[in-house]
Amino acid sequence: MILLLASLALLAQDTVSYSKPESWLCRPGRPDACAIDLRATVLQGNGSTSTEKWTAAKNPPIDCFYVYPTVSRDTTDVSDMVAGDEERNVVGQQFARFGSQCRPFAPLYRQVTLRGLQKRLAAPATAALNRGVSYDDVASAWAHYLAHDNNGRGVVLIGHSQGSYVLEELIKREIDGKASQRLIVSAVLLGASIAVPVGKDVGGAFQSMALCRRDDQVGCVITFGSFRSTLPPSARALFGRVAGAGMEAGCTNPAALGGGSGALHAYFSTTGSLIVGSAPKSHRWLPQDAPLGTPFVSVPGLLMAECINDANGSRLSITVHPDSADPRADDIPGDIGPGTPAQAQWGLHLIDVNLSMGNLIEIVTHQLAAYRARQKH
Repeated sequence: MILLLASLALLAQDTVSYSKPESWLCRPGRPDACAIDLRATVLQGNGSTSTEKWTAAKNPPIDCFYVYPTVSRDTTDVSDMVAGDEERNVVGQQFARFGSQCRPFAPLYRQVTLRGLQKRLAAPATAALNRGVSYDDVASAWAHYLAHDNNGRGVVLIGHSQGSYVLEELIKREIDGKASQRLIVSAVLLGASIAVPVGKDVGGAFQSMALCRRDDQVGCVITFGSFRSTLPPSARALFGRVAGAGMEAGCTNPAALGGGSGALHAYFSTTGSLIVGSAPKSHRWLPQDAPLGTPFVSVPGLLMAECINDANGSRLSITVHPDSADPRADDIPGDIGPGTPAQAQWGLHLIDVNLSMGNLIEIVTHQLAAYRARQKH
């Protein structure tokens, strides 16, 4: 009863003020959740290593607006507006690296917590994550950003899981077919099922924003849910299927937008940190115990991706290429419930963004050039 009353009290709060600095996880030019060490150890297949440095863009011409997934460990069904370690961690895993291309904006919002998500999954009729204060807060943050920060700049919308569904609703209500659509460089909506008509790229969730099929395409959508090629989605999978006759879940492969298979440029935590929880302590990227010395690791050539659409649903199929002559780990961590039915329900949901981070940043680089060229005409 106490927890229920606490949740109701949160819902009854006045609208969050995004004029307050503490209502944002990230804003440009301040020491916050995005101002972190993003160096990566590049671990090649022959065992050689090098350190990849990272710096934020000094005067980027576009912005990135990020809505994070379900990570809050608050004991109520809806989170408060106090950033915890989990919110700061997910920004480091999924968003801060985009600061090499754009100014970062990441609002805190009263999301459905991990506790609340468990309840909603147990009652599918109430499982929507894009309603109530979660949506209201993000819509308010977006309105504040447009009024006080945008000044006609291009924007990349970035979300994952709950964040993607909230952004999907925001696009439907406030962007798709409206004046603000001209600002959108792209929308990266990962870990979600975004509806499109079967065999088409536009016309389902959005009426005028198509799936991205070229890296210089502007105003388009990148979306997928990732599963291992060795373990396709089960009939109870949470991603890869959508309601509605003639509709399917969109899939765009960041490693090969035009179709086919491509190499993933992934960034994983060297400490095993995931967006929720951590990888098994037994996992090591190299057999020796010595730490890699950077917060992140990149493993060129280890992972490939391809969009697959079959009776098991539409998904980004991830293939790991172990090599007995390769000293690197033969597998990657990140499954939910390995060895249980949950693994085929959730797939590689916890690392959707990590898997494709480098590819996404490269795409944004090309989209930025195309967006700037379009603005000149």
